[in-house]
Amino acid sequence: MDIDYVIRKDKSPAIIDESSPVDVALYERWERSNRLSVMFIKIKISTVIHGSVDQHEKVRDLLKAIDDQFITSDKTLASTLIMKFSSLRLTNVKGVREYIMKMRDI
Repeated sequence: MDIDYVIRKDKSPAIIDESSPVDVALYERWERSNRLSVMFIKIKISTVIHGSVDQHEKVRDLLKAIDDQFITSDKTLASTLIMKFSSLRLTNVKGVREYIMKMRDI
């Protein structure tokens, strides 16, 4: 399934009436790869990161926004994560499973 195609290749020119079948196929391949990559990244990143990054249609823009978010707030994020990690106790959570899930998400 070539989902990294969109990262390796630039966007194909838009489809017009004079486009060849090869051009149409390349454009559709790029669009499919872009949609799948954006969807995969949005599913896999933490909700904390997902909420702080703007919505993007292109995977390269999304990756750049995620990268920029970590560059600007590296120390602040580390401090916040340490505080969350140290303040979460098993007694504050209803069960062991929920505690493990919250620790994993931190």
